[in-house]
Order: sequence, then C-alpha cells, then structure tokens
Amino acid sequence: MTRKLDCPPGRNNLLFTLPEADRALVEPHLKTVKLDKGMALERAGQPIERAYFPRSGVGSTVVQGGNGRQIEVGLFGCDGMSGIASILQSRYAINDTFIQIEGDGLAIDADRLADLLGQSASLRRHLSRYVLAMMAQMAQTALSNAHSKLEERLAGWLLMCHDRSGNDNLALTHEFVALMLGVRRAGVTVGTHVLEGEGLIEAKRGRITILDRAGLEKRARDTYGAAEAEYARLIGFRGARQRAALAKTDP
Repeated sequence: MTRKLDCPPGRNNLLFTLPEADRALVEPHLKTVKLDKGMALERAGQPIERAYFPRSGVGSTVVQGGNGRQIEVGLFGCDGMSGIASILQSRYAINDTFIQIEGDGLAIDADRLADLLGQSASLRRHLSRYVLAMMAQMAQTALSNAHSKLEERLAGWLLMCHDRSGNDNLALTHEFVALMLGVRRAGVTVGTHVLEGEGLIEAKRGRITILDRAGLEKRARDTYGAAEAEYARLIGFRGARQRAALAKTDP
C-alpha cells in the first residue's frame, strides 16, 4: 500500500536527505541502536542525552498533565528524530518521548550533535526545517483533537503509524491507542468497530491491520495529509536514481 512518507528502505530519511558534506560530518558519530517498545528516549525536564534517528519503528512524544492525564502531541519514525529541543539550543526535554512500535535506528550524543550544528549552517538549517515539520504536525493534531470525530482521529492516527511502519500489521492495543488519543478505551473500541465495519481495518488482540489505505485516508478527512505535505515540502525525499547511487553507503 502506498504511504505518504516515502522513506528509503532501511534508512532514516532525515539523514538520507542531508547534503553530502553534512552526511560525512555526522556519519562517524552515529551508533546503531535497537529501539525496544516502551524505551524512553526523553523525559520531561531531564537533560537530553542522545538524539535518535529511527530507521524502523515509531516513536511518540507525550504531554503529561495532572491526575495522570496524558496525550500524544507528536509522532515520528523513519522520517525524523527525537531530541528536537537540542536543535533549538536547549539541553532539556519539554515532554516525554518513547518508542511505541519497536524497530532500530541510529543515535548520536546530544553534546556531539550540538557541536556539529555549530560547525555547519546547512546541517542546522536542515534539522531546523524538520522542527517546522513537527510544528505543522502538532498544529494539525491540536485541530483534530478539538474538532474531529473520534473515528476520523483514529483513522488519521493509524495512517501516521502506517506511514512509518514496515508492514500493514500494527502492534497496537486498544488501551495504548486510547492513551495516545486521550480518550477512553471504550471509545477506541467503538471507533475500531466502525472502521472494521467499513472494511478499512481488521482489529485483533494487540494488533490492527490496515486493509484499505485509500478508504482510510478518505475516512480521516482533515486529520491527515496537511502535515505530511508540509514534511514533503520542507524535507523531501531522494529520487530512485539518487537512492541507487547511495545504496552502498551508511546510514
């Protein structure tokens, strides 16, 4: 099924689209890491130790409120990175960030990344454009949370996960989806039944399978698409010829 985010297979698109000189600057400092489900990448108010660039899997940034309330405000995978506060010259995380779908990626020490950003204006510009893309995603999420029906929000959120996953089967529980959307579990159960009834998804214990991507996009309405288009404008994707030329390089 066609995804909006055209990540090169097994690579992180944010790194892959760097200018060649910046790739050479960053590459020696990247370490391959396993991204296990539930792994904490950042804790609110704590120093950012490393920035992570997933090659597979999905990460979530979550706002914590009073009385245990929380809701997801950002989602990333092969399209992006964690640690965006460090791009804006802050050492401390604003929110919690963790892995929601396991995968692997590349990591760099936050202090080293800060040094590299000071050395290269083009690297700083590229990663700053990603911050803008995330701001667009957060704005669309806020609008959706305020004005869209639960079924539309659920459809849009599943599409975002699907964009960043390696297959059509998403390892997600109703409890977890409810947490991310900031709604009760019963609401997610009703929403998944509606989408199942329309033949768009299949929901089993701990897993949701995308059956009709095009239909799910139509169902999502305004909850999906605008932020993805902004990412494509700001960051873009390398074409097939460029990918072939870099096929034997890392990351």
